[in-house]
Amino acid sequence: MRLTLVNLIFALVFATVTGSFTLLNILFGFVLGAGALWLIRAEVGSTAYGLRVWRVLALFLLFLKELALSAWTVARIVTKRDMDLKPGIFAFPLTVDREFEITLLANMITLTPGTLSVDVSPDGKVLYVHALDCSNPAQTRFDIAQGFERKIMAAFR
Repeated sequence: MRLTLVNLIFALVFATVTGSFTLLNILFGFVLGAGALWLIRAEVGSTAYGLRVWRVLALFLLFLKELALSAWTVARIVTKRDMDLKPGIFAFPLTVDREFEITLLANMITLTPGTLSVDVSPDGKVLYVHALDCSNPAQTRFDIAQGFERKIMAAFR
């Protein structure tokens, strides 16, 4: 996580030096910073930083894909004449155990249309999720575990 902060600082310094704070320029600075850190990876003590950046990017792309798919599904559901919905709350057993990872997972679920993170158990082992259509909670649990949760663990461990 320390190298990510260094890379963000590199990106901001690049934007300052070039005098352009556009998103594209900051992203280009981030890529240049990642390349510089990759070149000196042995000296900074992390040979897996580039891999971690790609895993975080893969998590972000998965989120965008799920966001688009679920928005399409919710739009289809609400435009039907007869909505055959079974809304409900189900318990999702967490594999992630760090507070940051639980928070990130809960936020990704909430930001995806049709689902809402309701609560986390006091011991941090169960996330309660409300689904617009809870007719198959086992499949929804599987999708979350194999999608968001697996990518979060890959990116931040």
